[in-house]
Amino acid sequence: MASKADAIFVMDGPLSVADFVAIASGSRRLALSERVSAGIAAAQARMARCIKENRLVYGVTTGFGPLANAWIDGAHVEELQTNLIYHLATGVGAPLSWVEARGLMLSRLISMAQGHSGASNALVCLMVACLNAGLAAVVPEKGTVGASGDLTPSAHMALALMGEGAFLTRAGETRDSGEVLREIGLQPHRLAHRDGLALVNGTSAMTAIATLNQSRAERAADWAFRLTTAHAEILRGKAEAWAPAFGAFRPHRGQIEAHLRLNRLIEGSRRVDRQRAASLRLQSADFDAEGIQRREIAHQDPYTIRCAPQILGAVLDVLRFHRDIVTVEMNAATDNPLFDTDEPFALHGGNFYGQHIAFAADALSPAVVKLGILSERQLARLVDPAMNHGLPAFLQPYKTGLHSGFMGCQVTASALVAELRSQASPASIQSIPTNANNQDVVSMGTIAARKCRNALDELFRILAIQAMACAQAVDIETRQGEAGFSPDALSLRDFVRRSSRFLHHDRALGGEIETLASRMANPFEEEFLR
Repeated sequence: MASKADAIFVMDGPLSVADFVAIASGSRRLALSERVSAGIAAAQARMARCIKENRLVYGVTTGFGPLANAWIDGAHVEELQTNLIYHLATGVGAPLSWVEARGLMLSRLISMAQGHSGASNALVCLMVACLNAGLAAVVPEKGTVGASGDLTPSAHMALALMGEGAFLTRAGETRDSGEVLREIGLQPHRLAHRDGLALVNGTSAMTAIATLNQSRAERAADWAFRLTTAHAEILRGKAEAWAPAFGAFRPHRGQIEAHLRLNRLIEGSRRVDRQRAASLRLQSADFDAEGIQRREIAHQDPYTIRCAPQILGAVLDVLRFHRDIVTVEMNAATDNPLFDTDEPFALHGGNFYGQHIAFAADALSPAVVKLGILSERQLARLVDPAMNHGLPAFLQPYKTGLHSGFMGCQVTASALVAELRSQASPASIQSIPTNANNQDVVSMGTIAARKCRNALDELFRILAIQAMACAQAVDIETRQGEAGFSPDALSLRDFVRRSSRFLHHDRALGGEIETLASRMANPFEEEFLR
């Protein structure tokens, strides 16, 4: 039986976010349908005809950017394309992760597969072979403004395909790309016609990162739902505010879904209070002679429980917006120029401009930060003996004071929220002219996508801390007898316990936080139950 990694995904139409993640992560191999291959060949033929007819084709018969007024003789086309890669390979900083760099190559390939790029069949086949061999180019993450596409990171990908850069293997080893290509029976690519420009001119880096962000953000939202319901069960919250009628009265799609999901997750729980506040009747004994209420009747939870449908519902709606943008962008032709078999000339325009992704990433980032804030505030209530309904201080049930339990963890969560807030300024408005004012307004889409990715990294750490605290609280309650937790709360506890045991006495928890955060973020973690 073939393993997941051996399964073939045949590209013959639009890809979904799940398709993209599966290929980029190496759990699916890739093949192109005959229809897609024919479209790629037709675009290449259209481009070749334009060149033969001595028509103007930007970046093929002209120079680049502000030098586009320079006419280039056809005898120098390979030198022109190669020099394009050389002058753009100026990236700096840490490399993209293995999956992000593969996503960059896949995103560029999908754009070519739309049949408007003019890239050669040999280049396309090489990219497919590299993806199927588990390779990712070593690509520095900084140096693109996302205007004429992700020129700089894509140039480093091109260097690898030319045998002059480096590949990152699945095992994390950095190797000379020419050597790797020879080992797997492939030749380094010589850039012909428009191949250099086809590799760099488009929104591929930002689209790849944003698409992977979408998958991770959806997973983070799933965890936020589960942790919120576990939190409500631990503190014996009131389910009235989660009644689906509220979603019907305020019919945002996300809020409607949030009410349904929250109620589904607490099915089987005997800890949440399902009594309606209006069913309570005040008695004369509740008041003194002057009409002052003798006792407080707690009928509403704090916002971390009561307003969860509104918070999480808004996050779901932002996620839906972000998903729509990245799905369209992922399946689009983002080159310049573009070739249409029904048009006699090349079409010159600006499909490489990354504003859609920039705005979408900057819209998703605040939602990610808000999930971190919600998680930290729920955690703070859980560890505070003044608010946690009788649980021990900082969830340390033995020799409190000698041991401090989750005190340090909550400080770390607070610090991570501070980092999220300090880095929350939108990137999409940070335009700065460059390229001799040819690029006089730029998108900063890749910076926006990277900022969102970094925010997700911190969010999963906060969620991991909260998950450990929830598991601790569930165990404390269940060790005192039958506690009536829902099956979902117990499965959450069990998930945590596979990598972080009950905190009897203080121990260093930093490594456990990182391990659990990684497991929670992993889309192929089979133990995660949706």
